[in-house]
Amino acid sequence: MVSPSYAVELLQKALELYTPSRSEAALANMLKDKCTNELGFEQVSIDSVGNVIASKGTGEPRILLCGHMDTVPGQVPVRIEDGHLYGRGASDAKAPLIAMLLAASQFPKQSGTVIFAGVVDEEGNATGVKHLVKSKLAVDYAMFGEPSGIENITIAYKGRLALRLTCDVGDSAHASAPWLARNSVEEMYDFWKAIKSEIERVGTAPNKANSISCSLTEISGGSSHNVTPQKCKITIDMRIPTITNCQSVLDTVDAVISRVAKEKGVKATYRIEDKTEPFEADHSSALVRALSLGVLDVRKKRPTLLRKTGTGDMNVLGNAFRIPVVTYGPGDPHDSHTADERVNVDEYVASIDVFSRALFHMSRIHKMRKDKK
Repeated sequence: MVSPSYAVELLQKALELYTPSRSEAALANMLKDKCTNELGFEQVSIDSVGNVIASKGTGEPRILLCGHMDTVPGQVPVRIEDGHLYGRGASDAKAPLIAMLLAASQFPKQSGTVIFAGVVDEEGNATGVKHLVKSKLAVDYAMFGEPSGIENITIAYKGRLALRLTCDVGDSAHASAPWLARNSVEEMYDFWKAIKSEIERVGTAPNKANSISCSLTEISGGSSHNVTPQKCKITIDMRIPTITNCQSVLDTVDAVISRVAKEKGVKATYRIEDKTEPFEADHSSALVRALSLGVLDVRKKRPTLLRKTGTGDMNVLGNAFRIPVVTYGPGDPHDSHTADERVNVDEYVASIDVFSRALFHMSRIHKMRKDKK
C-alpha cells in the first residue's frame, strides 16, 4: 500500500516541475523513473509525442487510467497551507494524475491489465490523447483524471470549437490621418459583435449545460503605435453542448463572417484551432457503476453525476473508441487555472482509495459478466 506521506510527497514533486503545454518532458521522465523503479509497473515507455505509458498485468479487463501532465501557463508557489497543497496544476490536473498513478500501481496483476497514461497538451490541442487514439490502444474501459470533487463523477463535457479570425483591410495610414485607411481593429469589432449575437440567438437554452458559450480570448493587431492597423486577429472559443455538434456551429459562424465581410467590403479569413466534439458517457455503464461503488466504499455516499461546461480528453477517446468512459478526480474545478490553485490534501489521499476500489469493482463486474455469457 502507498502511504499518505509518499502520495503527498510525489504530488508535491510533480507540482514543483513547471509543465505548461508541450513542456512536459521533465515530469514525463520523473514519472517514468517512478513507474520503473518504485511502483512496480512491468512495461514503461515515453512515446513519440511525449506521453508516459505504463502497464502491468495481463488479460481482461483492460482498463486505461489517463491524466494529463500539462498545465495552463503561470506559476503558483508550491506549499502546504491550511490542509491544502498549492501549486499550478494542483487541481487541474496533477492531483488526479498522481492519484490514478498510485491506484494503478496497487492493482493486482491477476485482476486484469491496467494501463496508466500521462498525456501531453490537454490544455492545448489534445495532442497526447489524439496520439493514443491513432495508436489504437487496446482497452475495454477508460477513466480520465480531472477535478470533479471526490463525491462527484463527470459523465459529460461540452465540445470545443476554437477559431482564429483575421480581418485585413488591405492598407494602413499614419495615425494622424486615419481617414486614409480603414482600421482593422475597429472593423473586427463588428465581426465579433455579429458572431456573438448570432450564437446567443441560436444557442441559448434554459440551462448552461445545453447552451453554446462564445468567448473572445485573444486579440492582436497593428504594427506600430502611430500607424493604423491593416490586420487584426482574434481567437474565439466556443463550447458546444451535446444537443448539437461542432460542424453545425461552424456553419453558423462561417455564414456570419461571410455576410459581414461582404457588407463591409473587407477581407476576413479564419482557421480552426480546435474542433472537439461534445460527449456524454453512458451513465448506466459498468464503469460508472464501478466508480460509483468506489466512491460509496470510501465516502459512504452516492456520488452526484455531473455534466460540465468545459471540454476534456474524454471527448476525444470516447467519441473514437465507443467504450465505457468516465472522468473523476480530486479538486474543486473552480480552483483550476487560478492564482491560488490548490487541492485538499485529505481529499487527494482519499481519491487514491476511490480509484483503487473502482478498479477492484471493475475487474469483478467484468468477470461476472463474462462468466454469465
